[in-house]
Amino acid sequence: MTKTWFITGASSGLGLEMTQRLLAQGNTVIATVRRPGTLTQLEQEYHEWLDIVPLDLVEPQSITSAVEGAFERHGRIDVVVSNAGYGLFGAAEELTNEEIDRQVATNLTGSIHLIRAALPFLRKQGGGRIVQVSSEGGQIAYPGFSLYHATKWGIEGFVEAVAQEVAPFGIDFIIAEPGPTGTNFAANLVHATPMDAYDETPAGAVRRAITEGSFEIKGDAARTVSAILSAAGSETPPLRLALGSTAYSSISMALSARLSALEVQQEVANSADRQDL
Repeated sequence: MTKTWFITGASSGLGLEMTQRLLAQGNTVIATVRRPGTLTQLEQEYHEWLDIVPLDLVEPQSITSAVEGAFERHGRIDVVVSNAGYGLFGAAEELTNEEIDRQVATNLTGSIHLIRAALPFLRKQGGGRIVQVSSEGGQIAYPGFSLYHATKWGIEGFVEAVAQEVAPFGIDFIIAEPGPTGTNFAANLVHATPMDAYDETPAGAVRRAITEGSFEIKGDAARTVSAILSAAGSETPPLRLALGSTAYSSISMALSARLSALEVQQEVANSADRQDL
């Protein structure tokens, strides 16, 4: 059964792979792009099923207009995919105020505005599904990606709360958490101006690995999209979907470490409980 999808960041990476796949399967795709003209070839091939919409996540009004217009034209949208975003690399001290503000506005606030804009329409139509593309970086952290992680941890917390709020309306969520994947993420990575003080720190080591191309990337974009689409098409998808062996391993280790720490703290917590004398 074909559906209507709304996908942000459809001009590259996972968003483009997803758009191409869905169109080939006969679905209708509302594809948002920041720069017009980036999907010309697809538009020529699938002009009846592809609706290209300009959208800039740092402009809330742009988000509202794109979502409202899409629902007005298509009547019903089955799946909203919040995919657009980018990476910012730099130790926290190296980042400028402008770099911080734009990262948060794009990855976190922009995603929040998108979800909030879609909810009234999904609620009125009796339900729908929202796929939030996060990353393994929504549950773990690499040195040098502090602001990127802040946005991913933030959007995951937002989604987990909102999922509980709107479940009674038939709206559910999937948080997709890919590990390092073979897309153009690295090419689009914004680098803060480095400080010599961080050369021999973990952040410096990660910077060299990225620059030299030795940062390990195991994830395959096509397989990642296949897994997301499979989950999105299931009747009861998981809230969180770790994608790739790196993501599964790193998230598992992080959760195990937190569990061990909680067990150590349990006695202290119990001792803090009020006890009747």
